[in-house]
Amino acid sequence: MASTASTRPALRARSLRAAQPVTRYDRRLSEILTHATEVFDEKGYEGASMRDLSRATGMSLAGLYYYFDSKEKLLYLIQKHTFTTIVERLRERLKEVSDPEERIRVCILNHLEYFLANQKAMKVLSHEDEVLKNHYGAEIAAIKREYYRICMDLLGALKQARGLDFSTRTAVLSLFGMMNWIYTWYKPRPDGGAEELAHEMAEIFLRGVTGARAPRRKLAGSNGS
Repeated sequence: MASTASTRPALRARSLRAAQPVTRYDRRLSEILTHATEVFDEKGYEGASMRDLSRATGMSLAGLYYYFDSKEKLLYLIQKHTFTTIVERLRERLKEVSDPEERIRVCILNHLEYFLANQKAMKVLSHEDEVLKNHYGAEIAAIKREYYRICMDLLGALKQARGLDFSTRTAVLSLFGMMNWIYTWYKPRPDGGAEELAHEMAEIFLRGVTGARAPRRKLAGSNGS
């Protein structure tokens, strides 16, 4: 296990910002998605109407329907932007790190850094995870599978490098479980910023997967099935 002092530099990897919108249309689309996220956060996807979205974005109802034929299209664009940004940033950051453990720490920081800066988007994505259907749902599912595959590869590389024995799938999904619900409890004062929180989560997670494994035993109250 790397020492705390040796793990801090990886958490200070340069922060990659999403490319700024370069056209008037891109800037306006970014603003619309921000307002739509706020509406979905406040009212929920089912409770939000196109009229609500029209008022929030400052577009006429007819204008909103012209560019976005449904609120599903807006939710799709929010999810696509979020997951694409996270994956692209992670790929760039991983180019600078080779140590298997440090690469996992970078992954945790990348995830938390984005979602702490975009907590409403995080809530919307968590609550409306299965809303999208057909080609919209398929496209988002493909991006999410790619993100999952990257994380599986990161844990697999750590297992191989350290000669560890644990379920990669269980470890990855447990890590996502730690990170994805922070919007329900996160408070800046006691929990710190993204870097501090990422360090704490990485310590808890990595000490678990790299520590000595206790033999399996039947738990009290278990029926053994």
